[in-house]
Amino acid sequence: MREKTKTKNILILCTGNSCRSQMADGLLKHLASDKLNVYSAGTHPEPVNKLAARAMKLIGINISQNTSNRITDYIERIEFDFIITVCDNAREICPYFPGQNALRLHQSFDDPAKAKGTEDKQLSVYVRVRDELKCYLIKFISDHLT
Repeated sequence: MREKTKTKNILILCTGNSCRSQMADGLLKHLASDKLNVYSAGTHPEPVNKLAARAMKLIGINISQNTSNRITDYIERIEFDFIITVCDNAREICPYFPGQNALRLHQSFDDPAKAKGTEDKQLSVYVRVRDELKCYLIKFISDHLT
């Protein structure tokens, strides 16, 4: 008989907690909600980006009601097993979490909010980053949760 493993806590960090970390949050909740309690935060939170929400809706994941959170919302409140930074800025200023023995991982993704051009061209950048995040997170799940 196989022992049931406890659900692990993961924090996805980005600068604004409006695009990349929100898309990663939605993807992880969709892909591994049975294995992970997913949290996301930013170093300088901004409202959830509408194009990020649209890119996620294209694959049937709704993040339009998500809220942006500050890293400090979680310090000393939640014991994390994993902390993943998805942009270089967040990695550089990610605070120390007292008592945390979390595995810290980093993979920088382009900031889709910097995309230029028509709304369709901008959306295509969000879709590309979403798909890159999905590939990274599927590998993360395979490497750390199976």
